[in-house]
Amino acid sequence: MTLEKSIYELSQEELKSFLASKDLSTDLSTTIFRNLYKNNKHEQPIGKKLLAVLEKSFNFDLPTIDTVSKSPDGTVKFLMGFNDGKSVETVLIPFHKRFTVCLSSQVGCAMKCSFCYTGTMGLSRHLKSSEIIGQYIVAANYLENVLGLKTMAPNIVFMGQGEPLHNADEVLNAINVMMEPLGLGMGPRQMTLSTAGYLPGIKKLNNFPKINIALSLHSPFNDIRKELIPINQHFPLEDIFEALDGLDLMKRQFIVYEYLLIDGLNDRLEDADKLEELLGERKAAINIIPFNPFPGSKYKRPSDEKVELFKEMLVERKLRTMIRTTKGSDILAACGQLKS
Repeated sequence: MTLEKSIYELSQEELKSFLASKDLSTDLSTTIFRNLYKNNKHEQPIGKKLLAVLEKSFNFDLPTIDTVSKSPDGTVKFLMGFNDGKSVETVLIPFHKRFTVCLSSQVGCAMKCSFCYTGTMGLSRHLKSSEIIGQYIVAANYLENVLGLKTMAPNIVFMGQGEPLHNADEVLNAINVMMEPLGLGMGPRQMTLSTAGYLPGIKKLNNFPKINIALSLHSPFNDIRKELIPINQHFPLEDIFEALDGLDLMKRQFIVYEYLLIDGLNDRLEDADKLEELLGERKAAINIIPFNPFPGSKYKRPSDEKVELFKEMLVERKLRTMIRTTKGSDILAACGQLKS
């Protein structure tokens, strides 16, 4: 029988408390953390007696790699399995000399966004913080040990399956553990969390470390956005922007507004005008994402010319804008294409 609590759920302080409760030196937490996260052969290994104590209280399970798909552009998609038979997709994305790991936060998703393949699954369950952290560890180990790429530690985007803020408590715990200096040692600016606009979760963001925040905007009009993101009928743009305006951002921190560009739907002149009205006075950066088709989708990807034209319209309106390069679409690993 697998123990329910994972060693990967613990912060170093929590681990120290556990060790103290067993009359063990809290200094051992450093050895444990370095062995769990650094995987450094030169570190002192966890002794057999200590390991036996830990194994009586915690499981050390990591997700298993069930399948691997590779794209010629360097993108790698994993189907990762958990102890209960559920699985999620996790993606390694190459950017220059550094990779980014796209992590899933739920098995499936409850948001039912019409442009997203994951939305066709429905929600099966939330992931535990240990399962979120485990995806990163497995992907980073694959990068180094299988691909033989000893690059800088990959950045993190919470843009895989699921709405991260629908599972805010587990995602927050995962972030805090991954930021532990003697663990993965991630910095808040190395992490980006993307939300579809789940308002109860947005209101919790001031409790999070100062990570990068992205909103899946996709339309400045409530009626069109409601078609794309059904929860917009419960959490309209006016309420979302009120909550975002209340976030305690750092001086140079922008909120990234992801804009999935769909041919003939949200690439019009009136869309550019409304975006200027909404974002012109806000600390905003727009990330244009050309729509990535998936089986059964009713939407079409705009031509490269239309994408560039829409970007030019936004730049003319003095909106900070960039186009996200599509990677992994041939293996259904791009934005909106994940489905376990």
